Amino acid sequence: MRSIFVLLISSLLFISCSKTTDQDYMKNAAENTKENKISEAIQDYQNLVSKYPDSKLAPRALRDMAGLYQNKMVKNMGESESLSKAVELYKSIYKKYPESEEAPPSLFMAGFIEANDLKHYDKATEIYKIFLQKYPKHQLAQSASEELKYMGLTPEQILEKKKSDSSQVL
Repeated sequence: MRSIFVLLISSLLFISCSKTTDQDYMKNAAENTKENKISEAIQDYQNLVSKYPDSKLAPRALRDMAGLYQNKMVKNMGESESLSKAVELYKSIYKKYPESEEAPPSLFMAGFIEANDLKHYDKATEIYKIFLQKYPKHQLAQSASEELKYMGLTPEQILEKKKSDSSQVL
């Protein structure tokens, strides 16, 4: 009887000590990214978010995962699909963790990718308007306003519009 009790206690200690923490997942993901093991890094980020949704690291894990898709580092995925996945992940940070410090820049990045990479101007406009409504005093608010003002224009058109705007002020 005593040996069964010792075995049971040993098993419980082993199981509790072998549990992967949110910090372990984050560390593993960073190491896998450095080693260009992107699929493994994404799996680590996904595990962190699914097993520890209330962790302070969860928004950062989503942000880092979105960055992998934004930078088109995921193999066997087309550019448009990868960028769309990045947008989805960035928006999920705002939806799931609106009060986190990751939420404002993530929402901005979703709009930026929609406008500048995917050329989905209607979607980008909607995202930037939500950003400005929710975070009007954020350091990216001015950039969001400018993105709205110059969306879809070429660099030459932007310069021309800025010249025109500045001459009207004088």
